[in-house]
Formats: sequence, structure tokens, C-alpha cells
Amino acid sequence: MHFITAHRTSLLLLLIGVFLPLKVFGELAEEIWENEGGFPWDVPILLAIHSTAQPQLDVFASTLTKLGVFWGVFPVASVISLNLFIQRQWRKFAYLITTLLGSIIINRTAKVLLHRVRPHLWESPSPEFDYGFPSGHAMSSMTLVAALLILTRGSRWFWLVLIVGSLFVLAIGWTRLYLGVHYPSDILAGWTASIAWATGVSMLLKPHRSKRTSLEREV
Repeated sequence: MHFITAHRTSLLLLLIGVFLPLKVFGELAEEIWENEGGFPWDVPILLAIHSTAQPQLDVFASTLTKLGVFWGVFPVASVISLNLFIQRQWRKFAYLITTLLGSIIINRTAKVLLHRVRPHLWESPSPEFDYGFPSGHAMSSMTLVAALLILTRGSRWFWLVLIVGSLFVLAIGWTRLYLGVHYPSDILAGWTASIAWATGVSMLLKPHRSKRTSLEREV
């Protein structure tokens, strides 16, 4: 009981940040593995979003969705990583690099293992041709935002990252659905896997712990 009381914050973080997202991801993956038809709510949500389609939105979504990886996440992550490296904040640098690279590996591995084809309900203005589960754009955007939230925890930047980051993640998720290249469950799986991974790595690498703090605890 004393252990639980003393470590209640870490245990709560483990539950909310790691276990619950992994549980959701596991349930989604199992359903995809056993039932290629996916979830009954996947197609209706896609059709509802597609009912808003118009040429201007096609161009907007096709452009915005590129920010989810190469045009947005990659350059932002590169600049922040370089800044952490220059400032010699090694723990934070290692955390960010590990989290981002690990997210890519998890995404590619899951796609190859589960082989979920993308929806073909209409001709997409920005088609994709690899497997769809989980969404790589959803994972990359959420991984970056989740990692930045952990890195800015307790600073004046936290709420700005939370607000802007949340809008960014939702916008990228919407583009994938609007373009018809992912099912909603692909997006949800990408988000939950990213949150679990980013939180789990932070508990292992402890990016906020300084070298001095570590030495003091060892003594």
C-alpha cells in the first residue's frame, strides 16, 4: 500500500498513458485481424464526411495532409531535435529521437503484419497504395505532439503545444478521412499507439531528469 501511495502519479500515468491506449489498439488490431470487414461504424463515418466534398476542399485537404509527415512533422521534429542537440539536452534529445523513430517502426510493422487494405469507396484526390492500418499520418502527428507535451510539461509552452497540437492532430486525421484513404479505426489506432509509445518511452528514459538529479538519487 505504501508503494502505491508513493508512486500513485507514475501508476496513474502508466494506466492512462500506456495501458489504456495499448488496450484500445489491441482491440482494434484484433478486430482487423479477425474480421476484414472492419467495424460497422467505419464506412458510415467515411460516407458522412464525403458528403461534404467539394473541389476547394479537395485541394485544401490534399495540401494539408502533407503536413502530417514530410512537410510538417519531419521539419519541425528536425529543428527541435537540432536545438536540443546544440543545447546538449541529451536526455530530451534521446527521448525525442527514440520516440519518433520507434513510432515509424511500429507503424510499418503493424501495416505489414495486419495487411489491411485502404477503403475504396470513391476515387481519392490524393490516393495512397500501401496498407492502411494504422494510419502513418495519424501516428506521426500524434507522436510528435505527445512527445512535445511531455517535453514541455511544467513550462509556459505546455498549453500552447496542447491547443495547437490538438488542432493539428485532429486536422490531419480529418484529411485522411476526407481523402478516403483511411478508415476511422485506422486513425484511432494510430493515435492510441502513439500515445502509449510516447508515454512508455518517457517513463523509461525520463527526459526531465538531469544528470545531477540522477546522482543525488543514487546517493
